[in-house]
Amino acid sequence: MGFFSWLFTDEQTREKPKEETTPPVSDILLKAIMNHQIITRKEALTLPAVNGAVDLISNMIASMPIRLYKTNGKDIEEIKDKRTILLNGDTGDTLDAFQMKKAMVEDYLLGQGGFCYIEKVRNDVVSLRYVEDTYITILKNFRPIFKSYDILVEGKAYKDFQFIKILRNTRDGSTGHGITEELSTALRTAYETLIYQLGLVKSGGSKKGFIKSSRKLGQEEIDLLKTAWHNMYSNSNDNAVVLNNGLDFQEASTSSVEMQLDQNKRTLAEEINNIFHITPNNFWQTYKEAIYPIVRAFQTALNKNLLLEVEKETHYFEFDTKEIIKANLQERYSAYKQAKETGFMTINEIRAEENREHIEGLDVVNVGLGAVLYDINTHKYYTPNTDTLASTNNTDKMLIGHELQQAYDASGNSAEK
Repeated sequence: MGFFSWLFTDEQTREKPKEETTPPVSDILLKAIMNHQIITRKEALTLPAVNGAVDLISNMIASMPIRLYKTNGKDIEEIKDKRTILLNGDTGDTLDAFQMKKAMVEDYLLGQGGFCYIEKVRNDVVSLRYVEDTYITILKNFRPIFKSYDILVEGKAYKDFQFIKILRNTRDGSTGHGITEELSTALRTAYETLIYQLGLVKSGGSKKGFIKSSRKLGQEEIDLLKTAWHNMYSNSNDNAVVLNNGLDFQEASTSSVEMQLDQNKRTLAEEINNIFHITPNNFWQTYKEAIYPIVRAFQTALNKNLLLEVEKETHYFEFDTKEIIKANLQERYSAYKQAKETGFMTINEIRAEENREHIEGLDVVNVGLGAVLYDINTHKYYTPNTDTLASTNNTDKMLIGHELQQAYDASGNSAEK
C-alpha cells in the first residue's frame, strides 16, 4: 500500500528531487560557456556592435531598387510590371517594400531565414507579404537526394514555391542558420560583458566580496550588516558601511581595471565586425564581403520563385547598386566622365541616371578622333582622324579617302585590293 499511496499522492505534496544549481561564476567567459544558452535575437541586438552591423547591412540592401530585365542574348530591356512595383513600393502588405526587404535581411542574419509569401491570382502576383521567421515551421521529407518540404504557418501548409526565401548557410534549401545560432558563445560573452558593466554602474563600481569576523555575530548584527551592504550596492545615498572591530572585508572578484573590460569590449567589437564581415573605414571591402553575397542570395531567390517558368530563360531580377554609388557625388561624376569618354554612355543616358530631362542632340557617343575602330564582323580598321579604312588581309594597302569609304558602306562588302 505504501507504493500505491505514493503513486496517487498529489504532485504538490510529493517530495521532489533537488534541483542542481550552478555555483556563481565571476569570470564572464567561463559563465557564458557554462550556461550553454543560445543567445536570443533580442539579447544580441542590445549589443551596439551587433545592432549597428545588422542595421547597416539591412538598410543598404533595402535602399536598393530592384529591376526586372529581359534579354534575347544581345539586347537587354528593362521591364515594368506589377512585380517591380511590389518590390519597390507598395507590397500590398502592412509593410512597404523598404521595410519588407530590411526585415527579411534581419531574419537572414539573426534567424532561420527571410520569408515572404507570394499572393497570386492565377499567374499574376498581387501582393508580397512578409512573414516573421518565428511563425515558420518547416516540414521536410528527409530524403538526401530528392529533397522537398512544405512551409507551415499557423497550422496551414504551403508549398515552398509560394514563398521568397533567403537562407543563410543552408544545407537543405529549407532552413537557414543565423549568426545567433552559429556564434552563440562569442555573442553570449559580449552580452554577459555588457550586463556585468551595467551591474558595476548600478553598484557604483563597488566590488563583490565577503566579510570575515573574528567572533561569532548575532542574528541582529548580521541583519544590520546585510541591510547596510545592500544599501551601498543599490547606489543609494547610504553608500558607506562601518566595519567594527573584528570585521574585515575580503574581495571576491577583480575590478574592472584588472579585468581590462575596456580592452575586452574593443576586442569583442572587432570580433563582431569580423563576424558580419564589416571593415571599418573601407566601404568597398564591406560591400564586397558583407552586402554583395546577400544581394546575390536575394536575386537568386527572386529569379527562382517570382518568375514564371516561361520567363526564366529570358528574364531576371537585379538590384540596382548604383543607388549606393550615388551617396558619393565625386565618385559618381568621375564614373560618368569615364563612361562618356570611352563611349560607354551618351550624355542623355547620363542625364537619365540623374533623373534629368532629355536634351535633343546629345544622343551621341564620343569615340575621339585619335581612336582606331575595329569591326569584328568585316575585320576592318577605321581611323576617324585620317578617315582611313584598312583591311586585316592586306594592311600595307589602304583605302584612303571619303569616297572609297562611302563605296564600302554602300556595297556592304569587304573592299580588298
